[in-house]
Amino acid sequence: MKRKIGIAGLLILLTTVSLQAREFVDYVNPLMGTESTFEFSHGNTYPAVAVPWGVNFWTPQTGENRSGWIYAYTDEEIRGFRQTHQPSPWINDYGTFSVMPISGDLKVSYKDRGARFSHKNEIARPDYYKVQFDNGTVTELSASRTGAVLDIAFTPGKEQYFIVDAYHGGCRLAIDKQNRRVTGYTKNNCGGVPSNFANYFVLEFSHPIKDQGIQINDDLFPGKLVGEHDRVCAYLQFDVPEGEKLTVRVASSFIGEEQAWLNFDREVKNKTVADLKIESAKLWNSMMGRIVAEGGNEEQMKTFYSCLYRVLLFPREFYEFDKSGKPVYYSPYDGKIHAGYMYTDNGFWDTFRAVHPLFTLVYPEVSERIMQALVNSYEESGFLPEWASPGHRGCMIGNNSLSLITDAWMKGIRSFDAKKALEAMVHQTQAQGREASVGRNGFEEYDKLGYVPYPDYVEATAKTLEYAYSDWCLSRFAASIGNVSIAEAYEKKSQNYKNLFDPSCGFMRAKNKDGEWIEPFRAIEWGGPFTEGSSWHYTWSVMHDIQGLAQLMGGHEQMGAKLDSMFNAPADYNVGTYGFVIHEIAEMVALDMGQYAHGNQPVQHAIYLYNYIGQPWKAQYHVREVLNRLYNSGPKGYCGDEDNGQTSAWYVCSAMGFYPVCPGQPEYVLGAPLFQKVTLNLPNNKAFVIDARNNNDKNLYIDSAKLNGKKFTRNYLTHDEISSGGELSLKMNAKPNMKRGVRPEDFPYSYSVYKP
Repeated sequence: MKRKIGIAGLLILLTTVSLQAREFVDYVNPLMGTESTFEFSHGNTYPAVAVPWGVNFWTPQTGENRSGWIYAYTDEEIRGFRQTHQPSPWINDYGTFSVMPISGDLKVSYKDRGARFSHKNEIARPDYYKVQFDNGTVTELSASRTGAVLDIAFTPGKEQYFIVDAYHGGCRLAIDKQNRRVTGYTKNNCGGVPSNFANYFVLEFSHPIKDQGIQINDDLFPGKLVGEHDRVCAYLQFDVPEGEKLTVRVASSFIGEEQAWLNFDREVKNKTVADLKIESAKLWNSMMGRIVAEGGNEEQMKTFYSCLYRVLLFPREFYEFDKSGKPVYYSPYDGKIHAGYMYTDNGFWDTFRAVHPLFTLVYPEVSERIMQALVNSYEESGFLPEWASPGHRGCMIGNNSLSLITDAWMKGIRSFDAKKALEAMVHQTQAQGREASVGRNGFEEYDKLGYVPYPDYVEATAKTLEYAYSDWCLSRFAASIGNVSIAEAYEKKSQNYKNLFDPSCGFMRAKNKDGEWIEPFRAIEWGGPFTEGSSWHYTWSVMHDIQGLAQLMGGHEQMGAKLDSMFNAPADYNVGTYGFVIHEIAEMVALDMGQYAHGNQPVQHAIYLYNYIGQPWKAQYHVREVLNRLYNSGPKGYCGDEDNGQTSAWYVCSAMGFYPVCPGQPEYVLGAPLFQKVTLNLPNNKAFVIDARNNNDKNLYIDSAKLNGKKFTRNYLTHDEISSGGELSLKMNAKPNMKRGVRPEDFPYSYSVYKP
């Protein structure tokens, strides 16, 4: 039977077809978060042209060589196109080099060769980048795992040069004029690597090299073919006919030049920019397509998939494939070549919270390899990594590698050596590495006193709280593999958080080694015993025992009032031991959300704690406030550092409707979904749907819920409920339902209620 379709119906049909035809990668804006400075971060990101978890990324470089601020949206010149491994401007880069086309007079130094550009002549996508400089020269590029292809259209009538800049820090460049090639290596790094570390790279050009030269430090040597020194650049001159493009194919390896050529042959040989773009887009769409969001507006879709893009960049795959196709890697820990998997460029202080739990749910095959890499890191260095880039780096605090392992294990990811992992986890809590962030800083005092004393150790209170959570993780893991003695010992230590709670003020505080409170105490004071925050932010860092924290505060009502006051208090601060307004302080003040500082990680879970005390509607309200107010897809898209995907993962999880408050416990705490429908296409051929069809800006509260057709009152979902597939159907309302989710049996896990 045929039916007539009215104009309105036709428009709806066409819109649906249009949305279905659009690829996920089309929503992504890699420029999100790039308008940042040292003083104020809107993300501190750069536009990475890459594949998910790629060995190398490529990005336009507007900053100086070796500067952590690679690309700033407000800059007006591009100095090169940089192969980068940088996870954060604060950590900086390693093994990096750049290339730059020059039309006109030869200018080799990055200080002189910058070309002006406008964003209106720039296209930035995960799979492709294109810019036309003001002088008319056009550069296009796309990337593979270890390589890239660039097309250069030089300005007609101008001299044509191409610069290869190996930076400073020890490097070598060799020009093979006959075969139109350049080979080299660069050793630049910011620490955390063995003495034999190098990134070996190879380039091949589509057109003959007309002339060439080498610049060593600041001295130019025309005609020279080989340069080896602290700082080396090569320049190549071409005579590409008008209407043709110079194609540059490049690949690299941390193993050696032979492996670099093997990567070259596999990934970029005879390929075009268009070829790589198609391959890259396919990979991005495949990975992003595991989370299908529907029913949001254009800006929400852009923000969601731009955030998901950031989540899927790190940690970086640090392994390559040998001649037989087996994974091998250069170890950034012992400097040897090993079979198997290695990942790097990740700060677990940030990413244990939501990035890795998201992997365990949606990308478990990646999580499997990461767990194997963690065990490999321990065997090669004697410690689990906490901040790797590419080896151990001295940054941040805690033993959050234990969270990753436990969370993966408790969710069924078990293709790694559990006994070796337990050995590594215990050792991580009983030793100190060369860097304070490796191992457990203050472990002897922590075990003796039940807390880390201040001022003997900086950030002592924050460390105590993070250690207590990690001890809970270790206890859970040990119990699950049958080691009762270790489980019991660390279960007891997981309660050490109580030793630093002061009931007279309701905050976590610092104690000295004699057990005395450090005076004076100001909850708004940053630094000192805390990490990039104040007691307002760290008091909530008891992810494994929120019920226990509530009891310390006097009960659910008192804890609810304390949470309320965090959002209602003035955004006052004391710079404390920092001595100046660090960017995290400035960002908290700018948010105008009281003492809630979403721009940094320690407090990002706090909104969801209302679910543990029978006030879930407050979590729903604040979640939606943050989603709508603090994120957008533009260059000022974040409210603080993006940090290896964590601030993005908060958005992705929260926009879906849930958040992993306590990794290690296979649960996800409910918030308020942003979209009318989200489908998780899980790798076990299961699908889980969150359906909130009447969801909108006004209807932000969960009025009622059904899980697979049955009434559902809990404030959390289990991992099995999602991974088994099914549907969570939500009825949303403009008014909060203060009778739903208020019973103790509706609350998520807390140690004090549900002991292991």
